[in-house]
Amino acid sequence: MRWADMVGYLAMHWVDILGYFGASLTLCVYSMKRMIPLRIVGICANCVFIAYGFLAEVYPQMALHSLLLPINIFRLREMLQIIGKVKAASRSDQNMEWLKPYMTRQTVKRGEMLFQKGDLSSAMFYTLTGRFRLKEIGQEVEPGQLIGEIGLIAPENKRTLSFECVEDGDLLTISYDHVKQLYFQNPEFGFYFLQLISQRLFKDIERLQPPTSEPSAISAASTAQSIDAKA
Repeated sequence: MRWADMVGYLAMHWVDILGYFGASLTLCVYSMKRMIPLRIVGICANCVFIAYGFLAEVYPQMALHSLLLPINIFRLREMLQIIGKVKAASRSDQNMEWLKPYMTRQTVKRGEMLFQKGDLSSAMFYTLTGRFRLKEIGQEVEPGQLIGEIGLIAPENKRTLSFECVEDGDLLTISYDHVKQLYFQNPEFGFYFLQLISQRLFKDIERLQPPTSEPSAISAASTAQSIDAKA
């Protein structure tokens, strides 16, 4: 085929070529593992298929991708926001506000046990109102505290202390499975989340260290027990 004939053929069938290009982008979407690149390529595929559907007068396809486009944009924005908030939290005062939209509100009554020593860890909690206590060491947990995040990375995922409500209140909870889903959607989120947990752990160690350079065995044991409360 001569060059002129090829150019003429492409000029006649460029709309079909646009459709094949959109199909190849869709194939790339289904082969991707990371969520952010998947959403970006998905947005590109939506735009191509909207144009193809309009030019080829395939209106059902155009309508479908017109609906998918804002969904992909919203999900991409949502993921970028949470990664940005986790980054900021890992560099500042470990504020957990970014996690609240992914947590479920729960009302608890006085005397209710959220978990007991020896239970399998499956979720972490963020206190909002009321009063709570880590039973074995008698430590009060004030509103605005995250409890149970270390259990996510603990070897046996076992609770080392009991967490109880001593005054009616509300808290937020998120399962480890949900956290893992966020991690698998974007490994960068998991990296910063683990960094955040590590910083909170070291902060607790510094806070619980006695002023003397050589802590006694009793003080060291108390420190270890308090750190375990996070599990």
